[in-house]
Amino acid sequence: MTADRGLLVITNSDAGTADQEALDAALAVLREHATVEVAATSSPDELDDVLGGVGDRTVVVAGGDGSIHAVVAALHRRGALSGTTVGLVPLGTGNDFARTLGLPLDAAEAAGVVASGRERRIDLVVDDQDEITVNSVHLGAGAEAGAKGARWKERLGSVGVGKVNLGRLGYPIGAVQTALNPPTLRVRVEVDGEVVADLDEKVLMVAVGNGASVGGGTELTPDADPGDGEADVLVATPVGTLSRLGYALRLPFGRHGEHADVRIVRGSTVRVTGTPFDCNSDGEIDGPFRERTWRVLPAAYTMLVPA
Repeated sequence: MTADRGLLVITNSDAGTADQEALDAALAVLREHATVEVAATSSPDELDDVLGGVGDRTVVVAGGDGSIHAVVAALHRRGALSGTTVGLVPLGTGNDFARTLGLPLDAAEAAGVVASGRERRIDLVVDDQDEITVNSVHLGAGAEAGAKGARWKERLGSVGVGKVNLGRLGYPIGAVQTALNPPTLRVRVEVDGEVVADLDEKVLMVAVGNGASVGGGTELTPDADPGDGEADVLVATPVGTLSRLGYALRLPFGRHGEHADVRIVRGSTVRVTGTPFDCNSDGEIDGPFRERTWRVLPAAYTMLVPA
């Protein structure tokens, strides 16, 4: 337990009313166990300034996958990641990394994990430009589905059935739309030096998973473990329209690994080269690139997870 060292809670200053209510519930729990400072940030510069004064306190991210990505990236840039303990109170729509870690999606319950959970060393994925991925990076149809899914997530995010937020349906909807008219990639994919796909075949998408799911629970790399020192690499090569659609329709149910044109392998270094492609890293889209290499940094930092 690290809460006795004090907590620095990082929030998004643009969060809405519902998030504020959940945050207040989490803070009430945290303040029962530790001294708490809350810092609301809205830009990388503000985040850097706040983290400059973290000292030996535990950093608690109150937000979604984009927020945990931003905080971990800032700590990595500062060279302070390995010595910092990070807690997570999931307030996003997707909360995919929280799902992989087994964290409660209820804010107050997650705050209880920060207060009394155990420490776990977590791997980090870093590319050849020293940019990081906390949960998952994917390219090709995955990046396009992520962009389309983000729009659906925004539209559906305010709609709920009981406690179910329909925003999590955004990525599967985006995947089906993309499967009907997907980008075509000719890329060479190498995992630990071995060729998994080459330029002679059309690649629908490639995913490098440190976490299991994307888009609010779509288990793209369902067996990925962010503490095993390796990434799970998915390569999907369905060619025909029906084959692509079959792949997309399996995604929401985690059955895409059964598709004949899907390969999932595991390794610590992934290199992709070929036709230009965009990358979606933890929801942030960048590119186009013709070459990208990712490597896993084992046990790069510490997170608080359920005991």
